[in-house]
Amino acid sequence: MESESRIAQWLRRKSARPGTAGDNGTRRRGARGGRQGAAEARAARDRETLLLTAAEAGFPLAPAAHPSGYGCSCARIGCPTPARHPVSFAWQTQATTDREQVERWLRADPQANFITATGRSHDVLDVPAEAGRAALARLEEAERTADPEGEPVLGPVALSGDGRMLFFTATRGTPDDEDEWWPCELDCHPETMDEHPGLRWHCRGSYVLVPPARLPGEGPDDDIRWLREPRPGAPLPEPLILLETLTDACAEYAVSVEGSDEPAPWPVR
Repeated sequence: MESESRIAQWLRRKSARPGTAGDNGTRRRGARGGRQGAAEARAARDRETLLLTAAEAGFPLAPAAHPSGYGCSCARIGCPTPARHPVSFAWQTQATTDREQVERWLRADPQANFITATGRSHDVLDVPAEAGRAALARLEEAERTADPEGEPVLGPVALSGDGRMLFFTATRGTPDDEDEWWPCELDCHPETMDEHPGLRWHCRGSYVLVPPARLPGEGPDDDIRWLREPRPGAPLPEPLILLETLTDACAEYAVSVEGSDEPAPWPVR
């Protein structure tokens, strides 16, 4: 018993002594916590900068849901589109490029994703990621050889963790000929599937998540991020300039997955 008592006393003296392993461990944990906090603050500032840049580039923004656990921050049980939808049904009215309003939304909910309403200042051509990568390489090559004073060939491009790539273009608005107006369900009509496999055109009445945005998942590969960031004042390409290249890439992708275990090239509705 006496031996045990001496050992216990020695252990107590060692743990209480400044600079011991226990004290160093506390300091190390504090340092790690400080670095983690600084990194999170830096990431929040970078995210705010990217969102405000998108607004300054003319993309109308409105707050959207964000991941919560393995689901969605909204109150809907079994939300079918977790972290992918606007917070309010009035998102078309809310969407704005006003910097102060975007900052207020960010302060109210720092974790919120944001959508950008299409069909006002811009449209978005939305394709499977594999087709998008092939199209992006071709368009970047065309951009390198294009006349710098001519029409832009390529604008902002985003990659989504759910396997889609988004090409931001100028909007067609409301053409005089209503038959020329293509809705975002372009790829969902049987008569157009063969022509435009895997392609969705987000225009009037639609929206997309604007980067940086988080989707339910465990890593950065599940997020939505810019491959080419928007630049305030830079003109956007006409959608018809990109359409042929994107359509060809989608058709090649559709052929490559035919008969395989890969998911269908059309978005799940």
